[in-house]
Parts: sequence; C-alpha cells; structure tokens
Amino acid sequence: MSIFATRKHAAMEIIRAMTLAERAGAYYVRIQAMARKHQIPLKVEFDEHDTMDTKYIVAIDNYLPVATCRLYPTDQYHMMLGRIVVLPEYRHQGIGTMVVREAENWAKELGYKTSVVESRDNKIHFYETMGYVADYSQKVVGDTFTCYRMEKDLEQETCHGGMK
Repeated sequence: MSIFATRKHAAMEIIRAMTLAERAGAYYVRIQAMARKHQIPLKVEFDEHDTMDTKYIVAIDNYLPVATCRLYPTDQYHMMLGRIVVLPEYRHQGIGTMVVREAENWAKELGYKTSVVESRDNKIHFYETMGYVADYSQKVVGDTFTCYRMEKDLEQETCHGGMK
C-alpha cells in the first residue's frame, strides 16, 4: 500500500486489492467509467480474465475507489496490464501513472520480465511517456475500441519507475 498526495486530493491510497471489498472497488471504477460511459455490457467488460486469481490495483481517495488496473500473466515472462481506468473527475492528476507504476512493481516482484498493455490509439502517448513501445503491427479491433499492443521491459527499470 502506498499513500500519495495529488494536486486536489490530500491522500490518495494506491493498494493491491487482496480482499473482496477491495476487488469490488476495482469493479466499481470499471462499471462507472467504462460500462456506463461507453455502454459496454457487463459480460463484455468482465471477461475470462476476471477470475479469483486475477490481480487488481485500486486507487482510493479517502473512501472512494477512483482508479484501477487489472493484471494477469499471459505466459511465464509477460504480465498483461489492462482495464486501466480512472474516473473522469480524477483524470489528468497523475493517478493513472501511479496505478500503472504500482502494477509494474507488482509484476516485477512476481518475477515477470515484461509488462504488456493493449492501448487505445488515443492513449498511446500516455504509455510511451512511461517507457512502453507500440507495435503497430499488433492491432486489436474490439467491439468498442481499436487498440495496439505495447510492451515495456521491466528489467530495465528500478522499483520506482526510473531507468537504471
């Protein structure tokens, strides 16, 4: 668990969801920011990668969950970071970056070498600023968004997100 101050929020807590209540916080953010806004049916938003073994990062402002990230391995070396969502009123404050950094740290602690995201085309720059490299030949066309596979070598980073 980490506590950070943001511009508008005195104490933003970034947690690794371990309890049912904390996982519910991740689901709440996804329903509010994605299912409602983009009219994504729950059976699409919550897919085969949402299992009891799936890991989640949740940002909590006071008591309210405001951002999340889902983590699951795709093989013994790659950890997929997905469903990275920040509630609209909390965007552009660095919370998404904090959530992704915590997910990367967790993946690295678990022994994964590479983090992977499938970024919407309008979010690629966000991930590039954090060291991800887009593979434009790996286009993923979904029901709602078109995404591109991006990867980041976790072995080239320190635990705090800076380069070695």
